[in-house]
Amino acid sequence: MAAIRHWGLLPAVAALGTLFVVPPVGPVTKSEAFITAETTGILLIEGGECFGDPAYSPGAGEKIVLYTPCARGADNQSYGFIHAADGPYDRAALSAFAWRGCGERYAELWGASRPDLRHYPIMPTAETWADGDRDVMCAVYRPAGRLTGSALPPAP
Repeated sequence: MAAIRHWGLLPAVAALGTLFVVPPVGPVTKSEAFITAETTGILLIEGGECFGDPAYSPGAGEKIVLYTPCARGADNQSYGFIHAADGPYDRAALSAFAWRGCGERYAELWGASRPDLRHYPIMPTAETWADGDRDVMCAVYRPAGRLTGSALPPAP
């Protein structure tokens, strides 16, 4: 009988959980601070792969990024990497370099053909820089919603 009561509460608990999910209001804007090299899971994403926005994982006890097959729809897609030169960590200079480099690569791939897309860089932090990380990931997303497949243009 106790098992019946336990399962009988499941729909109520599930319904209660949906009350705490707040959908975004209007378009989303992502910056270089949205995801960094320290965000768990981001270093597992390769060029061309899709991934979700950071979400809290009770098992990990922190926000993590997970790979998502592009065909299923995703929040973001990596479209390349740029390598920063060695030197002291300078967040402002790195940010300017990352936005410029990712913007140039974005223009090469899409130009003005995809006004529904925006890009943002995923940068090393002071801590990952100290460990030798010099790579900036360039990511693309749709401010109005999820990508509906790979956003990359077909190869010529």
